[in-house]
Amino acid sequence: MSAHAHMMTVIGNTPVVKLQRLFKHASFDAYVKLEMLNPGGSIKDRPAKVMLQEALREGKLRPGSVVVESSSGNLAIGLAQICNLIGCTFICVVDPRTTLTNIRILRAYGARIDLVREPDPATGEYLPARLARVRHWLRKLPNAFWPNQYGNMNNPLSHQQTTMAEIAADLPRIDYLLCGVSTCGTIRGCIEYIRANRLATKVIAVDALGSSIFGSNRPKQRRLLPGLGAAVRPALCPEDGIDDIVEVDDLECIIGCRRLARLESILVGGSSGGMVAALEKVQERIAPGSTCALILPDRGERYLETVYDDQWIAKFFGKEALDQVRARQASEGGVEIA
Repeated sequence: MSAHAHMMTVIGNTPVVKLQRLFKHASFDAYVKLEMLNPGGSIKDRPAKVMLQEALREGKLRPGSVVVESSSGNLAIGLAQICNLIGCTFICVVDPRTTLTNIRILRAYGARIDLVREPDPATGEYLPARLARVRHWLRKLPNAFWPNQYGNMNNPLSHQQTTMAEIAADLPRIDYLLCGVSTCGTIRGCIEYIRANRLATKVIAVDALGSSIFGSNRPKQRRLLPGLGAAVRPALCPEDGIDDIVEVDDLECIIGCRRLARLESILVGGSSGGMVAALEKVQERIAPGSTCALILPDRGERYLETVYDDQWIAKFFGKEALDQVRARQASEGGVEIA
């Protein structure tokens, strides 16, 4: 057993696991990267670490500084734990879609929560309103540091240097990579690694239905689950290197989460369920004998009151949707207890 100096050294080196039951009749193999096993519970620990470390190295940040960021939850948790280690105060700008569990975790780390209650009047979206609040804090606190996960090149760099490098080390061949998009840091970093190492990997971007990242012509939809999609195209969105785009809705993400839990005993968050839903949609286009890698961004305990709660599903999606979820579970051997 090896001892670690502090929690930052535990970030990364998450395992890759083969799915044995979800796609057992498919002509390809599917592997998942379990990012929920990072100490903060998500893939966002990686960019949080690199963005803050580089800011310290460049003198943009020092112990005693204030860090301000807009986040739906996971990056905020990564930043909060690291801010404690480097002696910084953290202000997290969130919106009503942030789960109560995430807010409680942030407060446990000592983060200050700034809740933006109303969406941007021009777009009806929360992200522009959150960014406006971040800029308010920067004007109020001139020495504050904004990591800016949406435009900081250290975000994709963290995934180029670690996430994709680890997947490539664990799998001798990667024919398809399924990666969710929001800030686009993960997918950009993975594409940079693939390009630098001349891999033949085809990259499939998994986006939320109605997201504005790729200029979808579909009408915007209410998204209740964080982690996929964005109201505006992020500066980090790659110009090329994406071979296919698959859109998933909240209900498809929920079904994907529950399938992973029941069939593979992997408890994940909403965007991870979206990876499963996306692979199911494109599986007929996957060449036989291929190896597919799916990045599962976060853990499921923070979604017990949403994704895994039947009453929540019935309330926000309707009884027919709940019946659909239950029917899918029953068809795959899920046991319902009255």
